[in-house]
Parts: sequence; C-alpha cells; structure tokens
Amino acid sequence: MNPELPRALSVQQLRQECDPEKVSLRSAPEKAEGDLIGQERGLEALHLAAEIRHSDFNLFVLGPQGTGRHTAVEEILRTQASGRDSPDDWVYVNNFVDPHKPVALCLPSGCAEKLRDEMARVVNDLANDIPALFESEEYQTQRRSIDEEFGERQEEAMADFTGRARNEGVALIRTPMGFMVAAMHDGKVVKTEEFEKLPEAEQAVIEEKIARFQTELKDVLANAPKQEREHRGRIEALNAEMAKRAVSGRIDEAREVVGKKGAASDFLSWVHDDMVENPELFLQAAAEQPDGPFPEVTGKAHLQPLFRRYMVNVIVASGVDAPAHAPVIVENLPTFDRLIGRIEHISQMGSLVTDFTLIRPGALHRANGGYLVLDARRVLGEPYAWDALKRSIKERSITITSLGERVSLFSTTSLEPDPIPLDVRVVLVGDRFLYSLLVMLDPDFQELFKIQADFEEAVDRSDETLGRMSLLLRHYADKEDLLPPADEALARLLDESTRIAGDSKKLSLRLGPVTDILREAEHYARASSRTEVLKQDVERTLDERDRRASRVRDRVREAIARQTLMIDTEGCKVGQINGLSVHELGEFRFGRPSRITARVRMGAGKLVDIEREVELGGPLHSKGVMILAGYLTATYALDMPFSLHASLVFEQSYGGIEGDSASCAELIALLSALSELEIRQDMAITGSVNQLGQVQAIGGVNEKIEGYFDVCAERGLSGSHRVLIPAANVDHLMLRDRVTTAVEAGKFGVIPIRTVDEGIELMTGVPAGARDSGGTFPAGSVNALVEARLREFAMARKTFAARIRATDGEENP
Repeated sequence: MNPELPRALSVQQLRQECDPEKVSLRSAPEKAEGDLIGQERGLEALHLAAEIRHSDFNLFVLGPQGTGRHTAVEEILRTQASGRDSPDDWVYVNNFVDPHKPVALCLPSGCAEKLRDEMARVVNDLANDIPALFESEEYQTQRRSIDEEFGERQEEAMADFTGRARNEGVALIRTPMGFMVAAMHDGKVVKTEEFEKLPEAEQAVIEEKIARFQTELKDVLANAPKQEREHRGRIEALNAEMAKRAVSGRIDEAREVVGKKGAASDFLSWVHDDMVENPELFLQAAAEQPDGPFPEVTGKAHLQPLFRRYMVNVIVASGVDAPAHAPVIVENLPTFDRLIGRIEHISQMGSLVTDFTLIRPGALHRANGGYLVLDARRVLGEPYAWDALKRSIKERSITITSLGERVSLFSTTSLEPDPIPLDVRVVLVGDRFLYSLLVMLDPDFQELFKIQADFEEAVDRSDETLGRMSLLLRHYADKEDLLPPADEALARLLDESTRIAGDSKKLSLRLGPVTDILREAEHYARASSRTEVLKQDVERTLDERDRRASRVRDRVREAIARQTLMIDTEGCKVGQINGLSVHELGEFRFGRPSRITARVRMGAGKLVDIEREVELGGPLHSKGVMILAGYLTATYALDMPFSLHASLVFEQSYGGIEGDSASCAELIALLSALSELEIRQDMAITGSVNQLGQVQAIGGVNEKIEGYFDVCAERGLSGSHRVLIPAANVDHLMLRDRVTTAVEAGKFGVIPIRTVDEGIELMTGVPAGARDSGGTFPAGSVNALVEARLREFAMARKTFAARIRATDGEENP
C-alpha cells in the first residue's frame, strides 16, 4: 500500500474536550449577565435601528431560534426607550356635527385620563345641577310668565274677534271639526230653513258678513302656530339661558383641570355648546332616574346611554402606572384587529350599532412614539395583517377599519374615525429563509425595512468564549433558580454546544438546546438529592434524550441486525460499497449505512441513476450522479468514444433520496465494477466528489460515523472497521465517547481522504495509479484496469457496429 495514503485520525482529532479548569469561576471573565457572545454584527444593527430618527429604518432581525434574538431586541429597545420622552396621549371624542366620523384628539402626555375622568365628573355634576335649576322658583316664575303672556295674547285675539262678530250679528261656534261663524237673529243662530225665508237683499247682507268674518277667523287661527313657535323659541331661549348658567361655570372649572388651551379646551367648548343646546337630555335623564334607597346610583349619570356623547374614549394614555418613557410593545398575536385596532358593536333592538366609545386601540397605537416588536411569521400568517402593517408604515398613520365590512361579511352601522399619525419603529423577528422570500416577493419590503440584524449561529471556540459561555450558563441557572452546575458539568455542556454547532472549532450560539439539557440535568440532580449538577447528570440527560427519540433508529438497527436490510461489514465485493446517510426526525438525527451497487456493460455512454429513473432521487442526488459521468469521460480513454452503460442504485431504498454526499461512494463502486476489483465491506465512506475527482465536505458527518460504528459494534468490532470521510470534514468531528473509546483501543478508525484515488486505493488495497509523462497509467493499477475496460467496451462496440453494417449490406445488395 502507498505509504503516502492518509492515516486514521487520533482521538484528539475526533473529539474536542473542554478542560473544566477553563470554565471555573476562578478563570471566568468579568462580563455582564446580559452580554451576547459573538453577535457584534447583529447588535450594531439593533443599536442603529433603535437610535436613528429617520422614518422607514425599520428592522428585520434574522437568524436561527434560540440565539437570544428576542431577548437582545427587547433589552436594547427598552434601554433606548428609557432615554426618550413619553409620547402624546390620544383620545376619540364625539363629532357633534357628523357622529359617524369620531374626532381624534392629541393631548399632552398624561392628559387623556384627566380629560376622561373630568368629563365624567362634569356630566355627573350637571345631571344634578341642571334639573335642580329647572325646578327652581326663578325658572318656574319666568316659565309661567312666558306661558301666561302667550296665553293672554291668544285669548285677546279670539276675544276681539268674537266681540266684533257679535256686534254685527255673527256668532263664533266651536264644533268637533274646529271653529266656524254663523248669522244670529234675536240672540239665536239662524237655521238654514229660516235663512232661506228671508228676503234676498237681507240674505246677501248676511252672506257678505259671514264670508268676511270667515276670512278673519282663518287669519286668527293661522296666527296661532306662529305664536306657538314664538312661544317655544322663548322657552328654548330661557332653557338655554338657564342651562348656560350651570354649564359655563362647570366647563370653566374643567378647563382649570385639563388646561385652558389646546385640543382638550376646544373639546370642552364643543361640549359646552351642545349641552346648552340640549338641556332636555339632563331633564330626561332625571325623569328616568329610578327612585329607591340607593343614592349611589345618582352619582353615575355618565354611565347612562344619553350621556355617551360627552364621554372621552382613551386610546393611548401615559397614566400614573405607565412608564414615563417611550413604549416598547411586544405583540405575540398580531392579528388585523390587534395591530390597527377595531370597532366593536353592541346589539340593540335586534340590530348591531356602534359609536365612538366602542373604538379599541391596537398594538400600533400602544407603540406609537416608541417601538413595536413582532414575529414575522405570525404577522404573515394572519389575514390582512401584513397589508395593514405596511399601509400604516407607508402612510405614517393608523386608520381603523372594520375587517368584517372590508370582506363584506356583514353590513351594519359603522364608523370612520380620524386617522392617528404614526411614529413607530417596527422590529420584525424571523428566519433567513423568510427574509429571502420577502426580499424576492414583496417589492415594498426593502423600502420599509432598511436594516437587517443578522444573528450568528456559532462563535469561535477559544478560552475566552468558553469562559464567557460558562458564565452565561451560570447566570442562567441562577436566574431560573436551578442548582449550580459543577465545572465538569459546564465543560460537558460546552462540548455538547460544539456538537450542536457541527464544528469542533465552534460553539453554538443556540442557547435554547443547551439550557434545555441543563434544566433536565438539574432535575436528575435534585432527584438524586445533590446540591449541584454534575457531569454524570449531563451524561444521563444526553442518554435519555437520545433514547426517547430513537425508536425509528432502533428499528433500523434491528432490521440490519436481522439482515432484513442487507449490510455487509466483513469480506470484499465487486461493485458493492457501504455508503452513509443521515435521517432527521425533528431535532433528532441518526446515521445509517446503505448498500450501494454498480453494474456495467458495453453501451452508448449512458450512466443510469435508478433512483432518478423511478423519481425517488432528488435534484441534488441526480446532480451528483451526472458529475460522476463527467469525471469518467474526462479521465479515462480520452481518445475513444465513451461506450459504457452503467446503473447505480441504493439497495432496499423505499423512500426519497436527496443530497450528493454519496457521490464518492457511487464513483468508487463504479470503478470497482469496471476494474473488477473487490471493495472492502468493513469500510464505509461518505463524501461528495467533483469532476476533478476531489472529495468535498458533507453534512451530518458525526451521525454518519456513529451510525456505521453502532452496526459494526453490535456485530463485533474486529479492529479493521473504518469510515472514510472528506478531509474537509475533520474540523467538524465531535464524536460520542463510545466511538472515541473504540478508536483509542484500536478497534475502529476514521480516515480522511482528499481524492477519489485515495479512497479507491484504501478500499481495494490496489494503487490507484497516475498517468506518466506518456499519458499511461501504471500496469495493474485501478485506473489502468478501468481504462482498459472502457477501451474494451469501445472496441467491442466498434466491432459490433461493423458486423451490423456488413449484415445490412448482405440483406440489401
């Protein structure tokens, strides 16, 4: 065997182990509890978005879950918000001119609740004062005077008419149909038959009188409604004058509370004018006030429906309990209504009605003047929520609309509230895939979210980062009231963090899985009555987590052990090789060996991927097979047609196959079938290959090695079992103890390779061979045998073609 071939890796290369001394409190760096490790790029973007004052510089935070994105966003935003003033308050009030268009009022911070409470007190006070004023002797005297004046005027008009008519012998008669006039003679009304007996000249005189007085009667009666209107006007003027006495004084007192200038004062002026014009509301409310032994009911007049028109609907308020700085709102359920607000309805007499007091604020209202944090996937998953959010950011205002009316679910009384100006920094938190989709599919996205904070998944493993991570885990245990972890336990947790990162030179910044392990280990420590979490508790946690998720893996191993799935781990075979694959079930991944076989014969240069032909192979797997064809055609028998027909298949594969990590194994199987050299079955291989024959890195290398190791260990390790991996994957190795223990005992090995030639030489024991200056492979080498076989196919194809042509010529002279 070539002495220059790569050798098996040492235990130190297969697994990194943290020295407990490096994570002890004595060597831990002094860092704040909230520090994020390795996220400088993302934190800089967060600070920029929080501090910049220009609009549209909204932020999208992207990265994997568990990297502390939400915590970092909230901490930075709250710190920045604490240095900013509280935003203005906003309220909705009644539009006395057009009630279906409520008016939005902007008030100084802290004034909204003052105005609301003061208006309730104003209504309660006037509900007592105005009825009392209208029951006073002064009002009653003036009211009687007006009534008597107009009564006398009406009586005088009728008396004057009656006297003049009587003087001329005409009587005024009241009938069920109204008033009428008739002729009189000797103090009696002249009947029709008597009237007809009178001389014609006398009849003409009487008819002239009757017609004249009938006309005058109409004028008198027609003047009565005019006098009645004048009467009502005088009463209304009196009522307004009396109401103004009470309202003006009470409104002036309210101005002392809420301010004599600004929107609140303007609203009080509108209320003053409406109350003066409608004092009957207070009189009606007093008339409807229930009698009884409950005096407390009379102090809540503002709760009566009659007075809702004077109430104040607080949308955003900086009250006593609210923080005196800009808000930071985290909305975990960003539906359409919860984002921009909603208009509620109540049932009255079988129909749905609403008014301005039923307007409810949304997250944008509460975050106005500060920051709003949303989960991007949830926003996009809610109907119309994303469009509403974009529209509000674009227009810099919040317009409350009814979703039911928008989608025509029902038609009912609705409102058109004034839009409220919007000044907010929106922060979306999502993953990289979602960010890419938004960039590609939504033309508005990058205009509205100009900053991205990209959180790292891993950080370089060094003494400093090990110390900082250990300190962070200690702080987490203290914060969650967990038992303190021992140094050895912390070191084991950090090693598992490296395993999660999939790189022996890195530490995963996904703290969620690591802290989950710590909490479960703490449970086992408490169950064992210990006062701290030990390394054995962490090891037990990892074993238990593996066992809980490993049902499918165990069934696969059982099938291999019973030869239901045929895998050879001893002996040698031509055109047969053990490839390695990874299966994922949620967060659990496990590796397993797969038998790959290749068969060759003379043909027209076709390499058949059986998986692709039956549509079980994915595009990446198919790409890998096509690369094999490119390698073969560019490496062997360059001066002759490619005359190979070959087939490749994953034996006993009944599901989809994706990825190119088996392309190296497939190529070696093909070379074995062409050279007719046997491949060692006590070896397995993983890695992708390019057209130059170089072996490239793949994913899941730890699980693949462990999957093959477990199969071999169950059958008995002979000391010859090996796994070939790409040399580029050496830095990704973080194998379990069971594997490294076997390696240290010389019962198992992991060998890195860089080229296909190294792989075929290790698996066949025959030198691969390189072309000499004359372009010839060494005799007996793998490559020489492959090229000779391909030339043989080409010559056979040429001979067969000549024979076919000769046969055709004899049949067609």
